[in-house]
Amino acid sequence: MQDFIELANHLADEAGGIISPYFRSSFDIETKDDTSPVTMADKAVEKRLREIIAQHRPDDGIIGEEYGIQESKNQYDWVLDPIDGTKSFIAGRPFFGTLIALCENGVPILGVIDQPILKERWVGATGLPTTYNETPVQTRTCTTLSSARLASTDPHYLKYNLSENLRSASDIMIWGGDCYSFGLLANGNLDAVIEAQTQTYDYAALPPIIEGAGGHMCDWNGNPLTIESDGNLLAVGDIALKDTMLEILLKA
Repeated sequence: MQDFIELANHLADEAGGIISPYFRSSFDIETKDDTSPVTMADKAVEKRLREIIAQHRPDDGIIGEEYGIQESKNQYDWVLDPIDGTKSFIAGRPFFGTLIALCENGVPILGVIDQPILKERWVGATGLPTTYNETPVQTRTCTTLSSARLASTDPHYLKYNLSENLRSASDIMIWGGDCYSFGLLANGNLDAVIEAQTQTYDYAALPPIIEGAGGHMCDWNGNPLTIESDGNLLAVGDIALKDTMLEILLKA
């Protein structure tokens, strides 16, 4: 695992070096088939990370947002999202990050969230405590939804009644943040993050980070996340919130 972590950190270092010069500068933006934006930085990062993985782990598979799937020749797959939160990146907001995951037989075992502008990095791995800039972190104790701080990227991805139910039932409901919100959850600043309609590269890095900090992550049916999950996610810092949150989600 330590070798995997070293490689993941190397990948994150390379990604940050590419992304930083683009931040708040002028660059070309394209629109993908799903109408989401993609920048030169997204493509340059993923291209470089694929080159590094091919050099160090040529038999491993790769699942990337920009360049698709390279089939694995063993049980390992790297999952890459070069810039999770591209809209924030385009707008000059530092609430985005590079997501790097390693999955074994489809199950996430290592995850990195790297925010290169603020110099923040979360690393989580199975059996190890999650670190924030190399210091172990812990989720917050919060047993009741009425005192919980919730986050989600965009209310348009959630049904209106669900957005309203979450907002009214919780202490705080904030919007925006993408992967950055999961880092804040690991640090104990948030208590739950709810997402819908995500892709494998959006979430594969997250379970090891949340769970290594003492939290829990699952789909809206309460099942553990794999690369085959449907993309509807719940992360809680305190397991006591899980059942209450799932009951709201399943009613939506």
